[in-house]
Amino acid sequence: MNTESQISLAPRDRIMVRDYVLDVEIGAFQAERGTTQRVRFNVEVEVAGADGAATDDVDGILSYDTIVDAIGQALSEERLNLLETLAERIAALLLPEPRAARVHVQIEKLDRGPFDLGVKIVRDRRAPPKVDLQLEDGPAPRFVLLSREAVADPLLPGFLDRLAQAGPAVLCVTAPAEPAPDAAIAPARRRIALLALEQQAWVLAGRDSRCVVMDSRTEIDWALGKGQMLVWAPSKTVLDSVDSPDRGAVEGPELAAWFAEQLGACELVCIGVPVPQTPVATRILKLDAKDAF
Repeated sequence: MNTESQISLAPRDRIMVRDYVLDVEIGAFQAERGTTQRVRFNVEVEVAGADGAATDDVDGILSYDTIVDAIGQALSEERLNLLETLAERIAALLLPEPRAARVHVQIEKLDRGPFDLGVKIVRDRRAPPKVDLQLEDGPAPRFVLLSREAVADPLLPGFLDRLAQAGPAVLCVTAPAEPAPDAAIAPARRRIALLALEQQAWVLAGRDSRCVVMDSRTEIDWALGKGQMLVWAPSKTVLDSVDSPDRGAVEGPELAAWFAEQLGACELVCIGVPVPQTPVATRILKLDAKDAF
């Protein structure tokens, strides 16, 4: 038996956090959106070496807090639909720890029926967790919020020519002029308002072939990494986020300011639109269409 096999078969100590229950908003079903449910975490980390135990030195072991912090960080990044994705992210956060050799992650939903529903994964250094590849950092994108009048302006294509030459850009729109249907339930009103914004995004896409509508953060990051221009459809990003604006705030300026900060935009340009009232770190520039076009 070679040395590598001997090492891989050697027994390892395990550090574990068991029966850790949190209230989490997660799930792909509509009934799971806008509400939390109890989720139980059982995480074990097989550790290589036990120097801390031999010397009774807390600095020589993998801390339980490291596991708890990994769970918290994975939950804070964004709202997720799948337990499988959450488990992968927890494993991905723990495996870089110097003493971690293998990670067991089990996550269960406790409120979906008269039983527990869950997933369990095992990941080690020889089979790294499947995580999204990070693109190389490119120039910070410019975020442009367009009024309905600006979208319809015949001079818009010339503005897009100049914008495309200036680097990556995200275009965002305000809602159509027609009033959206009313709804008595707040989550329904929010979804209707987001869909109204997306309707106007497709109107913009119909004006110019370069205005490609995108809704997932992965696709948006990829396009910006390539220096492209795109139109943001906000529903997925907003509904999947753990820190999106207030559930009633789905107006264009506030939503645009929030996502501009999420993307690390160099500036938010409001064309024919009032500037957002929410304070943001992103630089804001307000222009009339005649000045911009």
